[in-house]
Amino acid sequence: MAVDMGAARTRVYLRNGGLVVDEPSVAAVDGRTGALIAVGARAEMMAGRTPDHIRVVRPISSGAVVDVAMAQRMLRHVLGDKLGRRWLRMSVVRGMPVMRAAVCLPHGAEPIARRAAVETMYGLGARRVELVDTLIAAAVGCGLPVEQPEATMIVVCGAGTTHVAVLSLGSIVAAQTVPVGGDAIDRAVVEHLRSRHELLLPSQSVRPLHQVLGGPLNGGTASTEVHGRDVISGLARTVRVETEDVRQAMRTPLTGVLDAITGVLRRCPPDLVADLADRGIMLAGGSARMPGLDPMLRQATGMPVHIAPNPDTVAVRGLGSMIEARVRPTPHDPLAP
Repeated sequence: MAVDMGAARTRVYLRNGGLVVDEPSVAAVDGRTGALIAVGARAEMMAGRTPDHIRVVRPISSGAVVDVAMAQRMLRHVLGDKLGRRWLRMSVVRGMPVMRAAVCLPHGAEPIARRAAVETMYGLGARRVELVDTLIAAAVGCGLPVEQPEATMIVVCGAGTTHVAVLSLGSIVAAQTVPVGGDAIDRAVVEHLRSRHELLLPSQSVRPLHQVLGGPLNGGTASTEVHGRDVISGLARTVRVETEDVRQAMRTPLTGVLDAITGVLRRCPPDLVADLADRGIMLAGGSARMPGLDPMLRQATGMPVHIAPNPDTVAVRGLGSMIEARVRPTPHDPLAP
């Protein structure tokens, strides 16, 4: 089993079974009894709409497990829903655990984060757990020639963080992580609407808004109507938001990603940087399609910028390729549990 536990979504790939789980990393819990009410998409729909005794929690933050017990309950629930009796058969045979698991971890994860990931999988019945750097798994999932003696650059944009790396010969030459992702973009849009239009926007409406307004300038939407709550009166109100204003609000947090890319390039040997002039940058991760990100990087670096097909699932698909033995992991890939 290959597992990619992200701050926004959790994905599970089974050997000879493909991608079987792709659900939000959210759980809803009854605070009075501790009972699990819902997980995944159902729990995400409850966010901001629950009574006081129901808590909507996220056991994973920035790609690291922060609540081992809740992460185990969440994974066990979604796997049971998707696989049913098959899940019991594949995890335990004659009372002994038989499942082996590979888990993506952010580059430079702390020992406590590694330990939490291992404990989470052991709690699900795993007999053996291997940890793989998310950057290498994502590069494999994008189809990049990571084992060749040439440079490849990948930028994995998640919900909470963005990872930038240059790889060659199956190893990471230089890498950097910045605390900027889709959530930071959402907060920038919410703050813009609050300060400029005195409007509070529901959290579930932010991402569709900046996807609509942040489209290409040629043929893109000039403006759109936004429904929210007035800051002063508390009543429902509708305002018209201009595209360029939203672009400017997004640009400030996106500069952190650009700074990380230039910092990684400075630490690379000149020969590898020369390779990247033609090959360019590969964008992956759930926030790779953030509006305005790829043209800004293209303009700032002068290099081609490509968005991976299905960028949100490249890490788990790359890890799946490794466990299917279509791509042989190098000795540098697995991290010691």
